[in-house]
Amino acid sequence: MVLLLTGLLGACREEQPPLVGSSSQVRFSQEAVAFPATYVGVSRQGELRVVSTGRSPIRVTWNAPQEPFWVEGLPERVGPSEEPLVKVRFTPSGPGAFSATLVGTDEGGRTVTLRLSGEGRPVPPCPTPVACRRFTFDAVREQCVEEVLEEGTACDPGNACVLDAVCQQGHCKGRERVCDDGNACTTDVCSPLDGCQAVPAPPCPGDGACQEGWCDPRQGCQLRPAPNGTFCGEARGCDLAEVCVEGACVKRNPPDGFVCAPASPCQGEGRCQGSTCVRPEATALVPDWTYDAAAEDRKLHDLLVGPTGDVTLAGFFEKPVLDAAGDSPVHAQVTGRRCMLWNERLLCMDLPQQGQVSLMERATGAPRWTFNLARARPDIAERSSTIFLARLAVMAPDRLAALFEAYPVGQDSRTLCRLYYLVVLDAAGGMVSAQAMEDPLLSECNHPHPFGLASDTAGDLYVTFSPTVNSGAPLSAGAPTLVMAFSSDGVPRWRRTLLFPGGELGLVRGLLIPEGGAEPLRTSDGEPVGTLPLKLGRAVATREVLVPSPEGATVNPDGVPPASPRLQGYAVPGLTPAWTYQLPAGASFTSKELRLGTWPEGGVRRTMVLGFAAEGARPALVGVRTGDGSEAFRCELGYTPRTVPQLFELGPGTLTLMDGATTCGECDPPFADSRARFQRFTLPGLEPAKEPWPGTFGGPGHDHHEDAVHAAP
Repeated sequence: MVLLLTGLLGACREEQPPLVGSSSQVRFSQEAVAFPATYVGVSRQGELRVVSTGRSPIRVTWNAPQEPFWVEGLPERVGPSEEPLVKVRFTPSGPGAFSATLVGTDEGGRTVTLRLSGEGRPVPPCPTPVACRRFTFDAVREQCVEEVLEEGTACDPGNACVLDAVCQQGHCKGRERVCDDGNACTTDVCSPLDGCQAVPAPPCPGDGACQEGWCDPRQGCQLRPAPNGTFCGEARGCDLAEVCVEGACVKRNPPDGFVCAPASPCQGEGRCQGSTCVRPEATALVPDWTYDAAAEDRKLHDLLVGPTGDVTLAGFFEKPVLDAAGDSPVHAQVTGRRCMLWNERLLCMDLPQQGQVSLMERATGAPRWTFNLARARPDIAERSSTIFLARLAVMAPDRLAALFEAYPVGQDSRTLCRLYYLVVLDAAGGMVSAQAMEDPLLSECNHPHPFGLASDTAGDLYVTFSPTVNSGAPLSAGAPTLVMAFSSDGVPRWRRTLLFPGGELGLVRGLLIPEGGAEPLRTSDGEPVGTLPLKLGRAVATREVLVPSPEGATVNPDGVPPASPRLQGYAVPGLTPAWTYQLPAGASFTSKELRLGTWPEGGVRRTMVLGFAAEGARPALVGVRTGDGSEAFRCELGYTPRTVPQLFELGPGTLTLMDGATTCGECDPPFADSRARFQRFTLPGLEPAKEPWPGTFGGPGHDHHEDAVHAAP
């Protein structure tokens, strides 16, 4: 009977249709697997078990899901005491949401399902790789990781003067390009951007009073007798003069017509008439070119003069005007804000672009290259709502320091919180390094700002940060001042806090010159080196003497500098008093700006400190010899001033002056939003000086770099 009953039940089962769609006795340990957001190309894996509630083994046929889901370990047979482990993997091939269902059908037609879902996230871009390093995205840490390339990997040094460059310990190094044009009278140099170039060599030195140097293209420097009549001693009167005759210094009674006094920019030579040295009347210096930005309704308030005499005018949000004194001025294609000269080209911060700087051809204004920090470092861009350039400084011909300022993410221009990033670029605009600048002072939301930025002959960088006492350009510095020093590779060296408000920085022979203080600092460790009795201001410096602004002049709230009748020279590097220059009674210097130029006297080019003084209604250009502090000339300027002279630059035989600006000159940027007037004076014989720190916020072309031509051995 048992056998009969079993047979009948079996027959009934065979005659019934399968229970398709009904729940199987096989199930998963969970109904669904939802993978967390996963970067494209990265896998995430999960585990679960297959469980059977039946009393006998059950066979299951599986319909595996399609990509980007994979399932491993699905059992074909599940026993009542078994719980096979199944691995589920999600590997998105693109961004977006994905879903699928894993279906299993047992031998009775019943189904078991597992819902799968996941989101593919695009891999974030990593920073632009620098030479000998690469960035790869680490999905586990969810950040870009920097790796050093293998030794010997070919690399681009961003410098036309480096050949066969390969990676060595994470740095791109190669052999130096040798430049030689076969002419002993030229200096063969290599431009990191343009390769080999030849420039005139420095004048050959003489030997003694009456042997002058000259250059032979094949043999180099030679000696020959100085022209007869060249002064060679202290006596220069019309009854007795020490002059060169056939290579020897002798005393003679000079004839009529003998040059007894050198010319000045506003007065011809003095010549002997009997016992008297007679000079023509002095004439006022008058401009031969004028550009009035107020008449043009353009906010231009900065000027650069190139080595060939070309004039560039720029403004805070204006497109620069290139060779503005030429016949056909060129308007640059990018916004200026602040510009400088580098590698014979014009380098400008771009606004309102996000963190961008462009190197432009001076003749056409066309960009040679453009660097954008937001594109090069998207990780920095993610932390910042707006990025823009704060300061630029030359570190070397193939290294540029770009200091970027940013608003923290989620904040706009109304915030007083700031982020700063120091970026080093090579001559071709490639990024060498980038780092966030961090200090408790910079973390305070009082708009800390870099009021000073400069580099020395080794390429080491120095920056001063101070809180600001106002919002919106131009910014005025408060106290204290944080000084930070970095190596030429951007490695922090030292930092120091000063108690006075920040300002511009100067450098000469291991001394750091803060505008707002009276104590120069050692560049090696930031310690003070003596205390001067006056504020340094916008100092200038030769190899032998440091000259602060006149009496440390600072602009009063009414925009007028205090009466400053003296200049004081201090010996470098000891800072002992070297000389004092005193203007005539009733006269005073009217501007804190000084420059160094050279002027020919008796066949010798002498370095002069140039500044502006007033004895009456019109300003006068004053030249003081840096050697002994004696006056070389004082020439009245023949124009009606709108303000005191506020900026001036020297070119070959020219002086270009700016006045009429209406905003602060000691703020940053100086004279922002002003519509100034620019005038050029032709002064044949006057040349810019090649000195460690000749003026203009850090040297010719605003490069903020200590001139290495005359650096100490």
